[in-house]
Amino acid sequence: MSHPAHAEAHDTHDHDHGQCVAGALARVEQLCAQKGLRLTPLRRRVMETLAQSHVPLGAYELVDRLAAAGEKSPPMSVYRVLDFLVSEGLAHRIESRNAFLACGHVHEAGEVALFLICESCGATREVTSHAVGRDLAWAARAAGFEPRQRVLELNGLCAACRARD
Repeated sequence: MSHPAHAEAHDTHDHDHGQCVAGALARVEQLCAQKGLRLTPLRRRVMETLAQSHVPLGAYELVDRLAAAGEKSPPMSVYRVLDFLVSEGLAHRIESRNAFLACGHVHEAGEVALFLICESCGATREVTSHAVGRDLAWAARAAGFEPRQRVLELNGLCAACRARD
């Protein structure tokens, strides 16, 4: 069923951050339990830190935030955790920022993740669309192309920054 893009409550201005963090941690715990994967303290802390920020964070920013919270982690360990979170669908890499963001939900087949990135405050909101996914799949097939990643990034101004201007 096609429906328009819908927000996944990742706007920094209109939701409960505690609920975001709890949901992200519950997702990583559930996935690790289901797949028999080890949820290391570092994996938990990186996921928690990503979920606390709705601005994409680079690996070194994560290292700095972890250090400020009393957890010294080598950058390579943080990169390994980020690779794990992205490969398991728990986080997204925002290519244009070379940074990472916690994923708030499980993506359905045919769905495209659209990241709305505010050029002013950096807030990044994830929305999804089956219609965009369908159109992109059609265009790719017509060109004989098989896409591997179904993520788009859009830069602009969020509602809060537009209201301030």
